[in-house]
Amino acid sequence: MDVADVHHSYRQRAVLRGVDLRLPPGILAGIVGENGAGKTTLLRILAGELRPDRGSVHHSGRFGYCPQSVVLDDSFTVRQHLDFFRHAFGLADLRRAEEVMETLAFTEYLDQRAGLLSGGSRQKLNLTLALMHDPDVLLLDEPYQGFDWETYLRFWELATRLRDAGRSVLVVSHLAYDVERLDQLWRLDDGRLHLRDRCSEAAA
Repeated sequence: MDVADVHHSYRQRAVLRGVDLRLPPGILAGIVGENGAGKTTLLRILAGELRPDRGSVHHSGRFGYCPQSVVLDDSFTVRQHLDFFRHAFGLADLRRAEEVMETLAFTEYLDQRAGLLSGGSRQKLNLTLALMHDPDVLLLDEPYQGFDWETYLRFWELATRLRDAGRSVLVVSHLAYDVERLDQLWRLDDGRLHLRDRCSEAAA
């Protein structure tokens, strides 16, 4: 993925002021920033949900997007969500979804309605739906919100496996957790991305 000179404003408020970003294959990268810095706006532009006022976004291959706000139908079971997305993605089976659910210890909830899931379990489903078509680029907005410690560690295990398999993984959060796990870290500040030193960021 290559991002060049992306700008975006809401009325008179400039949120992004020239964002440049390159995500090569086989990278696990992070973006941190204060609440309201424009992280979700940037991810929506990267995912194609929002058009920038100026600039360009180029990516090849499949991409997955896990938004911060979980988009689920509370009346559907986990299995029904998987079947719906399987047809939407044109997948022959649910093998990849089952692998992700196994890693996240989520398989026992297949027949549970989404409306009855805890916040952490809803996020597991959200992440599974973003990953089930085996994307080449994965965009994750606060992906571990609601996770307990064990699931949090399982998430990083999954993200590392994806990176090692040649995928591009971008994790966006308002706090710099476990920055030593990342290959690169940027801070979004004043509408621009600034490459950070991971050691100093962790100490901060």
